[in-house]
Amino acid sequence: MTHSLRVGVIGVGHLGRHHARIYTTLPSVSLVGVCDTDVSRGQEVADECGVSFFTNLGELLSLVDAVSVAVPTSAHFAVVTASLQHGCHVLVEKPIASHVWEGEQLVELAKARGKILQVGHIERFNPIVELMRPLVSQPGFIECHRLSPFQPRGTDVDVVRDLMIHDLDLLLSLGLGPILQVEARGLPVFTDLPDIANVRILFETGCLANLTASRISTGRLRKIRVYQRERYISVDFGGKEAVINTRKSLEGGKFEIDSQHIKGEEGDALTRELACFAQSILGNASYQGVSGEEGVEALRVATQVVSLIQTHTGSPSPS
Repeated sequence: MTHSLRVGVIGVGHLGRHHARIYTTLPSVSLVGVCDTDVSRGQEVADECGVSFFTNLGELLSLVDAVSVAVPTSAHFAVVTASLQHGCHVLVEKPIASHVWEGEQLVELAKARGKILQVGHIERFNPIVELMRPLVSQPGFIECHRLSPFQPRGTDVDVVRDLMIHDLDLLLSLGLGPILQVEARGLPVFTDLPDIANVRILFETGCLANLTASRISTGRLRKIRVYQRERYISVDFGGKEAVINTRKSLEGGKFEIDSQHIKGEEGDALTRELACFAQSILGNASYQGVSGEEGVEALRVATQVVSLIQTHTGSPSPS
């Protein structure tokens, strides 16, 4: 592809608006237009970006090479299907779909059409994750906390598929082996779906992960703590920083703890994610986004977690 990559954004609410804005700043990318069911909001974002607003999805899809899909999760399957059938590459916000079978069908459709399908698991693109990943080696215990205040948006899915899925995806990407056992508890508080959840996952390598997610907290917290032989890593995703405590041996059988503070480079994760998507389409093999298959696996585990929660609370179960 020699011309500028023509992209569109479908759904320009809280997150889609940022997709549109960032695309206007990327090299070799041309934002053609945006589409939204809310005409006032869609026109406002289009005017901000200096592009066209489309009420008809098919019209936008006929003019672009690729799209970001940032509509509510319940509409992911229909919108991504239409985009792939029109011959567009797709980046869809997490989770890939509402149900595992939908995600699997989207992956197969992308393969059949020869198109790239990536999923917006944005934490993978946090600069601090790139620094953390090489330091993780045979961990025995991992703690994840992802807490945020209540927001009405995004409540068409439970807290597991809304927030915890970020950490589930990260864990699955660390090479911990197959999952042997999952225990989960959760509770609906403000919505009809679980708003707070705690999960324990045992991996084949012996690593035990304890994850907590809440969308009804008084403050924000996004942290992962990794415990392994002779090293403890504490990562603050929000601050893009980490503390690494490492045991260093001294003479006479003594040791000391070397504490190092590291900071991720500047640049926001969403810009890095969208640049990766664009470069993947343009044929730059060094850029690898989160594949549709990986998105399905994260959703598969999240669905299992929600099903386990449902058995204890009677709350609605994913199907």
